[in-house]
Amino acid sequence: MKLVVQRVNSAKVEVNGKIVGAITKGFLVLLGVTHNDTKEIADYLVKKLCNLRVFEDESGKMNLSLKDVNGELLIVSQFTLYADCSSGNRPSFINAAKPDIANELYEYFCEKCKENNLKVQKGIFGADMKVSLLNDGPVTIILEK
Repeated sequence: MKLVVQRVNSAKVEVNGKIVGAITKGFLVLLGVTHNDTKEIADYLVKKLCNLRVFEDESGKMNLSLKDVNGELLIVSQFTLYADCSSGNRPSFINAAKPDIANELYEYFCEKCKENNLKVQKGIFGADMKVSLLNDGPVTIILEK
């Protein structure tokens, strides 16, 4: 499982011109699932994400977590995180999990984040989504297990 985490002042995702998820201060998370991912891996990454200290404290140091700043999450499925571009110019997505498995782990991940008392918004799995964000920093971190 791979996460691209962007600290944002705001973010939204639209499907067919309608906003399906939007947040203010928090993280936009692009989440990719591969074949050997499990709920245990998702649990590990949920804990990492929810406790990641990248928000500034009163001294201007990145020392506060999402929970500390009452931050929100916008989680968007992103199978292209497992693109393989090592051969030729057209990516192969063979390393991405099949949609049914990926969707199950995506939904599981989102629910586990909600259990951490965080506001969680989502994209629509498999949809053609338009994602907009106002990156804060910018701060972009990749988490994977």
